[in-house]
Amino acid sequence: MSVIAIHNEDWGFESNCFVCEPKNAHGLRVPFFHDTDADIVFADFELGREFSGAPSLVHGGLLLAVLDEAMAWACIAIGHRWAVTVESSAKFHGAVYLDKPHRVEARVAASGEERMEATARIIDRKERIRAEAAGTLAVLGEAQATRVIGDNLGSSAGDYLKQQ
Repeated sequence: MSVIAIHNEDWGFESNCFVCEPKNAHGLRVPFFHDTDADIVFADFELGREFSGAPSLVHGGLLLAVLDEAMAWACIAIGHRWAVTVESSAKFHGAVYLDKPHRVEARVAASGEERMEATARIIDRKERIRAEAAGTLAVLGEAQATRVIGDNLGSSAGDYLKQQ
């Protein structure tokens, strides 16, 4: 298995992403990886009491954010496209408990010029699916990515987009 850590700084710009940025003191700080052999993006995570919905459960909205982030990283790492979610649906199959290990996995289901389809799922340590999502993501061109990232599209991010 070949696994590559995914970092925002690798793209040549700063990010304060709520889900994945390790420097965001108020964020989830979920570290993502790309398994190039399985062609998935994944992250192992455990969320504490500060992310509670019900007294012992992770808030469902936070799980949706984790699923969404995984699908976006799948588009970047696997699909080699910058994309943002325009539509998604999710289904919860079981509880995601606080302070328990879980994994999110995402993959690209389809890739087109303007849209990508991705799926993601959250599984527990017994490999039971606890939540899953499907999303449609709009592909960003260089000008759109520059607007999203800011005035300074980092050289790594610019080079990445030009390779597409």
